[in-house]
Amino acid sequence: MFLAEGEKTMRRALGAGYELRGVLCTERWLPALEALIAEREATAYVVDDEVLAHTTGFPVHRGAIASFRRRDLPSLDEVLETARRVVVLEDVQDHTNLGAIFRSAAALSVDAVVLTPRSADPLYRRAIRTSMGAVFAVPWTRIDWHGGPRLLKEAGFSLVALTPASETTPLAEIDVGAIGPLALLLGNEGDGLSGHYLRSADVLARIPMREGVDSLNVAAAAAVALYGLRPID
Repeated sequence: MFLAEGEKTMRRALGAGYELRGVLCTERWLPALEALIAEREATAYVVDDEVLAHTTGFPVHRGAIASFRRRDLPSLDEVLETARRVVVLEDVQDHTNLGAIFRSAAALSVDAVVLTPRSADPLYRRAIRTSMGAVFAVPWTRIDWHGGPRLLKEAGFSLVALTPASETTPLAEIDVGAIGPLALLLGNEGDGLSGHYLRSADVLARIPMREGVDSLNVAAAAAVALYGLRPID
């Protein structure tokens, strides 16, 4: 199971086909959710704000939290079948960063997100909330860490690795139209991409920065890179 907070996020989870198990909410939020709950024969537990906070262990700012059943992850082949722009996250472990990357991916024409085994869970509550439900809009799956780059290349993707190293290609100089299907590789918050993923890349790309600043937060870097590598109409 996983938890989704707030009416909008719940509706996006339902729209993506996840099964609603139950809802915990305050009286004020029940009218907005009542029909949604009744249609699916789920149980609603109505409590006051104090009980809601003590039960969940955190302040539920949107007044309601729902439990959903997880689904089996799709295979890599299923996720990549019609994709031309993919984000690959190697060991991105912060749920807030993960959710923000999904939000940028949804906004900037990314067809799928692929995560290595040690990356954070897109269906963790904080990741769902930060993504504004984009984790339900962008197909995603996990990939074997070692064999991942090879599988992506076999599927026809060129691998563009984002790194702050100076001896790399500035993002603006990459000819997106000449690349074809593209997979953007992003590394974790502390170490960036591993040597294995950097060596596997077809292109090493960087975001040019002011002297003295070596890198951006991975979620911010992802947004900049995805905009710079957006498909050419």
